[in-house]
Amino acid sequence: MAVDRDHVLRTAASLLTRKSTATMDEVAKAAGISRATLHRHFAGRDALVRALESLGIAECEAALDAARPEEGDATGAVRRLVRAVEPAAGLLAFLYTENQLFEGEDRNAGWARIDDRVEALFRRGQQAGEFRIDLSPAWLTEALYGLLASAAWAVSEGRVAPRDFTHMIVELLLGGALRRAES
Repeated sequence: MAVDRDHVLRTAASLLTRKSTATMDEVAKAAGISRATLHRHFAGRDALVRALESLGIAECEAALDAARPEEGDATGAVRRLVRAVEPAAGLLAFLYTENQLFEGEDRNAGWARIDDRVEALFRRGQQAGEFRIDLSPAWLTEALYGLLASAAWAVSEGRVAPRDFTHMIVELLLGGALRRAES
């Protein structure tokens, strides 16, 4: 029987999103395969995480393409980007906690491509006068990543409604937490 690699990766992503400490045995069981079969495809947890990283990068790049961040106003582009990345948010939340992916010289160039595109969106918004200029595009990018991960975890834990995902992130990121005086 052939193993559907995409099914195994998506099952692993789903499990690890809910339980980041899941063992390879638990991943195999969730995917409906033996540990030996899982090990033939992924030599260990590191290989599995690296494969999930590739999937996460592909999902992010597809979300960026779908969001068309260079079109229209930057605020609308941020909203489109958050909406487009929502289906992959759980996987990205898991990957966000995997420090090994972001340290050292083995860092995947895909993350740099994603960072560059998101930073360019925030820079464009600053140049157009839509976004604050006292916060760097790099910081706004990191803040977006943190909010995506936090919202994914809150939704998966049932603390917030899935339908509020995009609204919560965009409003907090772009509006801040300060209560504005009513006119």
